[in-house]
Amino acid sequence: MAFRYTPCHIWSLVGHNMKKLVLSKQVKNIDKKLFWLILFFVALGLIFVADASAPQALNAYGDKFFLLRQQVVWAIVGIVTLFITINVHYSFWEKIATPFFFLSILFLLAVLLPHLSFAALGARRWISIGAFNFQPSEIIKLSLAIYLAKIAAKNKGAASYFIPLVLVTGLIMLQPDLGTTLVVAVIGLSQIFISGVNLLYFLGALITGALGTIGLILVSPYRRDRLLTFFETTSDPLGKGYHIRQILLALGSGGIFGVGLGASRQKYLFLPEASTDSIFAVIAEELGLIGSVAIISLYIYLFVKGVKIARSAPDKFSKVLAIGIVAWISGQAFLNIASMVSITPLTGIPLPFLSYGGTSLVMILSACGILLNISKYGSYENAMHSR
Repeated sequence: MAFRYTPCHIWSLVGHNMKKLVLSKQVKNIDKKLFWLILFFVALGLIFVADASAPQALNAYGDKFFLLRQQVVWAIVGIVTLFITINVHYSFWEKIATPFFFLSILFLLAVLLPHLSFAALGARRWISIGAFNFQPSEIIKLSLAIYLAKIAAKNKGAASYFIPLVLVTGLIMLQPDLGTTLVVAVIGLSQIFISGVNLLYFLGALITGALGTIGLILVSPYRRDRLLTFFETTSDPLGKGYHIRQILLALGSGGIFGVGLGASRQKYLFLPEASTDSIFAVIAEELGLIGSVAIISLYIYLFVKGVKIARSAPDKFSKVLAIGIVAWISGQAFLNIASMVSITPLTGIPLPFLSYGGTSLVMILSACGILLNISKYGSYENAMHSR
C-alpha cells in the first residue's frame, strides 16, 4: 500500500500537534505578576486595617484587634474564592449569569425589608442572617458585570444593557448609597462602551446619568451639604465640613515622607470612618506623599495589566467581563482617592483591598480570580503576536 502522507502532510500534522501542546501549556499559566500584586494588596490591606482600626475597635469593643480578626477571616475566605475562580473556566460564569444576576436582585430587594436587614449610618445596606452579615450591593457588582458580558456575547440591542443597569442603580439608591451607584454605573457604562453599542445611545445614557446624579444630590439635604462643603471646605469646620477637614489635616500632616507607620494621630477617633472609607487619609498621613504615590501606582499597574488581559481575551464574553472587572476596581479606587484629595465630593465607598469590609474584599478577590482565569486563555495569543 502506498504511503499516503507527503512531507507537507507530516509538517502540517506536527505543526498542529505542537500548537496544541504549546496551547495546553499556555492555558496553565496565569498572569503571575497580577496574581502576586493581588496577594500583596491583601497583605497591605491587613496591615492598614490593623493600624487604622485599632482605636475604633478598642473604643467600641474593648479589643483593638477585634476588627482585624474579622478582616483576617474574610481575607482567608477571599483567598480561597480567588483560587477557586482562578481554576473555574470563565465560560462557566456565562452559563449561570442570568440566575446569579436575578438572585443578586432578590438580595437587593431583601435589603429593603426591615426584618431581614439592618441600618447603619443612616442607610440600610446590609442583610443579617444570625451572626453573619453581608452587603448585597457588593455582590451585584460582580453579577451585573457577568450578566452584561453575556448580553454583549449575544449581541443584543441597547435596551438589553440599559434596563438591568437602571434597575440595579435604582435599587441601590433606595438604600440609599450614591457612592456604590456611581461604581455600578462605571462598571455598566464601560462594558456598554466596549460592547459596540451605538455611540449616540451611550452618550445619551451618559448625559442622562450625569443629570440624574446631580438631581439626586440636590434633592437630598445630606448630599447637597456634601457638595456645598466640597466647594467651600472651610465652612462649618465642626459640623458639615468636619470630615473633609480632618482628611485634609491627615494629608497635610503626612508631608513628603509621612509620620511613620502606626503613628497617625487622626485615626484616634478624629477622622470618621478611618478604617473604611477614609483609610487612604491614614495611609497618606503615615507614609506621606511618597507612600501615597506608591499605592496609587499599584492601582494604575493593576489597571494596565487588566486592560491588557481584556485586549487579549479569547472571545467577546471574556473581553467585556474583564473590562467590567477592571472598571470596577479601578473606578472605585479612583472615586475613593479622588474624594480624599478633594478632587471630587466625598462618596463614602471603600478603597479596594485596603479598606475594612468583608463582602467587598471577598467579591473583589472572586472577580480577580475570574480575571486571572481569563488571562490563561489570552496568553497564547499574546505569545504568537509578540513573535
